[in-house]
Amino acid sequence: MLKRTILIENKFSITAKNNQLVLKSEIKESTIPIEDIGFLVLDHNEIYLSIPAMNLLVDNNTSIIICGKNHLPNGMFLNLNSHHIQQEIFKNQIEASIPLKKQLWQQTIIEKIKNQGQLLEKITESKNSFSFLASKVLSGDSTNMEGVAAQQYWKYFPQPNLEFDGIKRERYGDYPNNFLNYGYAILRAATARALSGSGLLNTLGIHHKSKYNAFALADDIMEPFRPIVDEKVFEIMQRFSEQELNTAIKSELLQILTRTVYFKDEKSPLMIALQKTSSSLQQCFTGNRKKIKYPVLWSLTDIE
Repeated sequence: MLKRTILIENKFSITAKNNQLVLKSEIKESTIPIEDIGFLVLDHNEIYLSIPAMNLLVDNNTSIIICGKNHLPNGMFLNLNSHHIQQEIFKNQIEASIPLKKQLWQQTIIEKIKNQGQLLEKITESKNSFSFLASKVLSGDSTNMEGVAAQQYWKYFPQPNLEFDGIKRERYGDYPNNFLNYGYAILRAATARALSGSGLLNTLGIHHKSKYNAFALADDIMEPFRPIVDEKVFEIMQRFSEQELNTAIKSELLQILTRTVYFKDEKSPLMIALQKTSSSLQQCFTGNRKKIKYPVLWSLTDIE
């Protein structure tokens, strides 16, 4: 079932009744079945969310995303008991060997670089060397081909309506970094939700290791999906003149969660695809698979 993403940017009281989320403002009241909600994005200082409502949302594996003063996602709540054999899965993940983690990271970076190259070809209509770069990724990406590819990727990433090509990618940089950061934060939340649903421990990454990062595994697994955000931001830059986040642009970025991606025998919305990818990673930790199941981001007709 494809879950809904709810964005709330005004003063609301959010409670629960009969497994319905009750949204009440000064001028209206509405209800939404909790089982239909995948993501609840809260972006206002005077939103009230009751504890019973929060517990029901978490029981439903809904990701509750809180935005800060800059209107970018700043934190999230996830279910900590979302799988029936979670302790066993945690054990397998914690005891995973270093060679296995290096192989999984190699697979992840190969997919990321290939996807970056495909997106650049799609929007610039010219060939590039990213397939070659992907073929040079070693176990654990010991030669940092991810960094080499990133430097080329942002150097040649076009900026519509501007006199120069290339984007200076900075976490706290100017436009369009604010759009990219919002999209990446939503992607990170969706990835964390999928990993949690597969019983995996988000804190324990296969490559990211900062002791301050509670979502290291999500930061790992989201990497090949980042070009989906980049593509959406490119489209927004072509259609909107605004350089600040507003409701319309945030709504556009939230659409990445339902964007279609492609597996070998089927196509799937991104939020469902992330569940398939997370499940395959869990199987890699148990020894039942050797490769993470990453989707193809564009059909053949999309990139021709």
